[in-house]
Amino acid sequence: MLGSFTNLVEIDLLRDGKPIQQVQTGVQTDYRILVSHALKRPKADLYAFNLPDRIPFYPLPLRESDLEPLLDLQTLVNELYDEGNYDLVINYTQEPSPPLSKENSAWVDKVLVELGLR
Repeated sequence: MLGSFTNLVEIDLLRDGKPIQQVQTGVQTDYRILVSHALKRPKADLYAFNLPDRIPFYPLPLRESDLEPLLDLQTLVNELYDEGNYDLVINYTQEPSPPLSKENSAWVDKVLVELGLR
């Protein structure tokens, strides 16, 4: 894939396993989006973020002559959550697996209490 003229977007929203990022930043983050334009390789853009952060907007690579739209993945995730009624399906009294860090666990607990889910 990386040897072809294909654009690549990798979205890592997993909390378990080894991160997919190929770029070593020296900064540990919970999640990552890697955008690799075929014509700019081996360079790539890394959008790193943590659980309390909003998912950053990122450009969707298209053909060189096309205007790249900025994707708002956070709004999409929020809409899917609302449409799927996940607040009625997920038991928020249980701790997630794998466990969250102490900082993220405190943040999640605060948000869930504010929403009346804990």
